[in-house]
Amino acid sequence: MQTMLSSSDWLIEETQFNLDEANFKETIFTVGNGYQGTRGSLEEGHKGELSGTYLAGVYDHHDSTVIDQVNVPTWLPLRVRVEGEILDVQTCKVVEHKRVLDLQTGFLHRDTVFEDSKGRRTRITSIRFASFADQHICGIRLIVTLENHSSEITVESALDAHRYNLDRLPAYQGNPDFHPEVKWEKWAKSRHLKVTQSHASSDASYIEALTLDTGISIGMSSALDWPSFSEFKGANLDYEQVSQTISVEALNGQSLTFEKLVSIYTSRDLNGAELAAKCEASLETAHAKGFSACLSESAAAWRKKWDSCDCVVTGDPEATRAMRFNIYHLLIAANENDPRANIGAKSMSGEGYKGHVFWDTEIFLLPFYIFTQPETAKALLKYRYNTLNGALENARMNGLKGAQYAWESADTGVETTPKWTADGANRIWTGEEEIHVTACVAYGILSYVAATGDKDFLRDFGAEVLYQTSRFWISRLEWNKDMDRYELTNVIGPDEFHEHVDNNTFTNRMAKWHLEQSARVFKEFSEASSAVHDELRIRLDLTEKEVDNWLETAEKIYVPFDPSRNLIEQFEGYFQLKDIPITEWDKNRMPVYPEGHDHFSLNGSMLLKQPDVIMLNYLLPDEFSDEIKKANYAFYEKRTMHKSSLSPAIHSIMGIEVGDISSAHHYFERSAFVDLVNNQGNTQDGMHIASAGGTWQSLVCGFGGFRVKHGKMTFKPWLPEAWSGIRFNLKWQGNDVEVLISHDECRFKLIAPSGTKEDIEVMGHPVTLIAGEEAVLAPQPA
Repeated sequence: MQTMLSSSDWLIEETQFNLDEANFKETIFTVGNGYQGTRGSLEEGHKGELSGTYLAGVYDHHDSTVIDQVNVPTWLPLRVRVEGEILDVQTCKVVEHKRVLDLQTGFLHRDTVFEDSKGRRTRITSIRFASFADQHICGIRLIVTLENHSSEITVESALDAHRYNLDRLPAYQGNPDFHPEVKWEKWAKSRHLKVTQSHASSDASYIEALTLDTGISIGMSSALDWPSFSEFKGANLDYEQVSQTISVEALNGQSLTFEKLVSIYTSRDLNGAELAAKCEASLETAHAKGFSACLSESAAAWRKKWDSCDCVVTGDPEATRAMRFNIYHLLIAANENDPRANIGAKSMSGEGYKGHVFWDTEIFLLPFYIFTQPETAKALLKYRYNTLNGALENARMNGLKGAQYAWESADTGVETTPKWTADGANRIWTGEEEIHVTACVAYGILSYVAATGDKDFLRDFGAEVLYQTSRFWISRLEWNKDMDRYELTNVIGPDEFHEHVDNNTFTNRMAKWHLEQSARVFKEFSEASSAVHDELRIRLDLTEKEVDNWLETAEKIYVPFDPSRNLIEQFEGYFQLKDIPITEWDKNRMPVYPEGHDHFSLNGSMLLKQPDVIMLNYLLPDEFSDEIKKANYAFYEKRTMHKSSLSPAIHSIMGIEVGDISSAHHYFERSAFVDLVNNQGNTQDGMHIASAGGTWQSLVCGFGGFRVKHGKMTFKPWLPEAWSGIRFNLKWQGNDVEVLISHDECRFKLIAPSGTKEDIEVMGHPVTLIAGEEAVLAPQPA
């Protein structure tokens, strides 16, 4: 490897090339920086690759079934030929192959030895990065070493805009197993780009493409440095590609270094400036610094990020590596500098769910950012503010008032959920019925404010979202005169096995909470006599009478509950469904569908896809007694199929909270390793990024026992015997709190200005943290 690697608990390694696993590895080896994500395809490409570069907020519809996060021009191509013969994994024999993603620096290292048809062996090593110091810069250093021959070496560096997104998949009987070289050819493709400008010379290449529906221009400029004794063979302009070609007469044992720097901008980034000029100026600045300096700056920026969010499991280096892997992908998924973009369900590591934004952000992802990267959390929430008009349009289209956030959202916030599965075989109802996302947006806003104390954000952005979404609930709730209650019928809760249900408790209870919290915020700002808030009231024509109605309505929202058993009924009529026992588990100890059933055939059973009532108990820890949480965990856990990657982490956390620790470690591992070992078989489509956020919560909120209760940090930790300790950092009210938990003691240190104090609770006992001093406590229960 070209530079010194971090210690092994920072490294994700591949030790051989396997065509069957290539697309899975492309996902986990994604490099990015919040502005862009580039899948870990090989520089030379191969037949069957699923390469992709995605830019935050760049969407297009054109001829796709629903709007896509665009697979933009790729900057990766660096192709090496020996006497005209391409070096790639299918043309040549792969004698050695190793790739290492260094999570601490964000560098992807590669070392491959090819043997061509003439027996010539050539080693290719590379280092790839997407800069965190300058989000518009990325690059590759490629070293070619001739191991047993002297030959003419040619290197072609390209920018390629011949890109498509996957769109439709034909319906097949059974589950056909296509060869990895052709499986993506079975899909229909959607086109989103038109090249509008390109040029190339010995100095640099430039290509610019326009999204066909949304009209976003994407510019890429690249420069290639090569050995001084090389010959520039020419700049090539093809229909959708620009390239530079270099030739070298090289000797046996000689190493040749090629350095490619790339600058990327879009018209979203500019205010009237010419895109080509901006790309070229940025590239010139990076080129003047030099490739090594760009690497160093990015590595330094990465280390600063890690200072605030690293998690360590003492005594289990594999768990530490898994935590860092998930955090790495969380860090490259979000852009703190762009409040118009959010995180798709597969981040920018793949095309799964077409880059659409779900409730995943507020419930599974946002806690990580709130407590480690609060500026990023604010940007993600501003996306919801900036797509408020889309939410207002959703409600209007459904004949409702206020703002209804989309189940699947893209650039505008307008509902983008497809109506059918990719093969057209099954109807998708979530876009019409999974309305709890609107309350989850409010939950995200208020969680951020509680942790940061950022009342300015609440006043300037959050309050308007809370008020308009409260109007949605008032409009959507249905009055049942006979039962003297408000209801929500024909909905889907978090458990998507059950469609068209009435009074899903999660949805009803979160709507109730939402209305109560919005009224609280209104009264607090009104009492403070804020001019900004007064202007908002006038603009929205919002009166105290309307807000009082929110509280009166919330009081009468129906929440199904069986007090004789302390059981919350998941939805009205759930307890009358067929109780099918789980009797079979797969190699990962996860439940197998009962014979004759699948995702779409369990509506009449008590089996769950993922936590629903248990999720509600987790999100509202102040609202339910320990007895209720324990009873509901015991009832629903054994009926949960975990057919969502979001499921295990929540069960890990809540199992610890209620004292059912038998599966807590297993559930943590299922969540932490879901992509590292591809245990769901679909990591090729992109990271399960919400599971990454859930994994962080599993460690910090589960084993670390961290909760915010009654506006205060509380801790009730528990560790598996196999672990000797855990360490993590949290940000709270603008300060840092270092947490170290072992079986024998809990250590807390408040990093804040001198004299600062913070009251917390540990195992039920009040503790006052004083800036600069370490509080050490024995983890004894209250």
